[in-house]
Amino acid sequence: MVEIAISLAVIAFALVAIIGVLPIGMQVQRDNREETIINQDANVFISAIRSGAQGMDDLTNYVYAITNYGAPLTSGYTLTGSSASPQFALNNGFRIIGLLSTPRLYTNGTTVTSNYMVAYVRSISGSASDKFPQNNPDVLSGTFSYRMVSDIIPFSDFDASVAASTNTPANYRNYLVNLQTNLHDFRLVFRWPLLPNGHTGNGRQIFRTMVSGQLLLATNDNGVPLFFFQPRTYVKTP
Repeated sequence: MVEIAISLAVIAFALVAIIGVLPIGMQVQRDNREETIINQDANVFISAIRSGAQGMDDLTNYVYAITNYGAPLTSGYTLTGSSASPQFALNNGFRIIGLLSTPRLYTNGTTVTSNYMVAYVRSISGSASDKFPQNNPDVLSGTFSYRMVSDIIPFSDFDASVAASTNTPANYRNYLVNLQTNLHDFRLVFRWPLLPNGHTGNGRQIFRTMVSGQLLLATNDNGVPLFFFQPRTYVKTP
């Protein structure tokens, strides 16, 4: 009996240790799964924005809101309308990519607008059970979602003073002017998971790349400016 009691004590001690490790293992597995989804979704958005994609209408199944926390005004865009224009809704990929390609600073010749584009996204990758054509609100509410910031800065914001300086050699100055005109710093900042109160969890990841080509104002859709990269269009150095 003594030996059986000792054996049970040893087994119980081992079981307690195993049970104590299980939550940590499950948390690590969930974190790895979420990071994998973020990496896969980031590739989709980076490729779409860099190439100036205009026909990715499937994004309307995942991007359900975009907010521009800019100055002088903050504008919100949803699947049904927007604060900028009731006729402007996120009902096609053209508008979604056009908004996410908005540069940090934009001037129309008279005023300068500061932009901070934040998209609220249900994961594109992951389980097929909560993807289109799934429209059950209870299922969609449990979908892994995240907040994504699209930040596009012209290269000229970094080296404008050097390019303008008369002390800079002419050939190097021309090179910098060419970069200023045709190169942009592009960053996507992800925060996850998106909680019911609108806040985000501790997940954070930043993707950064350089985009060459012209970033042009393609159209003014119901008063909302939409921008697209044209990676094969460049401006010659004066």
